[in-house]
Amino acid sequence: MRMLLLSDIHANLEAMEACLAVAPAHDVLVNLGDVVGYNASPNEVCERVRAMGGTIVRGNHDRACSGLIDLSEFNLIAAMSARWTQVTLQPEHLDWLRALPQGPLRREEGPAAEFVHGSPRDEDEYVLNASAASANLRAPGHADRIFFGHTHLQGGFAYEDGRVRTLTPTFPTGEDVVEYTMPLARGERYLINPGSVGQPRDGDWRAAFALYERDGDAPGAVTFYRVPYDVDATQQRIISANLPERLATRLKLGR
Repeated sequence: MRMLLLSDIHANLEAMEACLAVAPAHDVLVNLGDVVGYNASPNEVCERVRAMGGTIVRGNHDRACSGLIDLSEFNLIAAMSARWTQVTLQPEHLDWLRALPQGPLRREEGPAAEFVHGSPRDEDEYVLNASAASANLRAPGHADRIFFGHTHLQGGFAYEDGRVRTLTPTFPTGEDVVEYTMPLARGERYLINPGSVGQPRDGDWRAAFALYERDGDAPGAVTFYRVPYDVDATQQRIISANLPERLATRLKLGR
């Protein structure tokens, strides 16, 4: 079983298309939320994501940009983007975003795994450190493989016998497609983040995604990818839409 994991596309059409162009063959597609927000191609990205199908869990920007929540807890730039997205989205895409399910989700077929945007405890929680990871991985009733987004940081956490390890893939810098395979260990529980397709925040500007592979009862492995894309085109879309310039400049910084 090969599971393609996408997250936090954030209306970045160029980044999404670059990832899909190099994504390996897979049996299952899972999207961990925040299809829209920040960037300037919400309708095009919604159309593509809806056509691909698969399992999709809602993100906080999906809720905000479709009017399900107010923007009082968003920073000014995020709120400006969400308001622009609300009036730009076509009605069918607004309805689709509003109907996206809240995590955790599980698939009926395939290995036991859960899919969330923030965390199993709270769809808006940022799992950024070992303490937050431990609180989620110690909680009973959850799968041993939990896939999450929201932080825009590729990697995750492993838990065994009360101890948490931070998992951080390492890549050479540059403008090549690169990958990093991380075998999973029997007996450990995992929180895995494929990284952000549309707005990475780990210092690497390249779009991020991951592939989870498992054969039978083996623990399996996760391969993390970084993919260059036409950042200039994405930036020009942002500027042309009169969105905050900061949203464009940060893309080349990976912050």
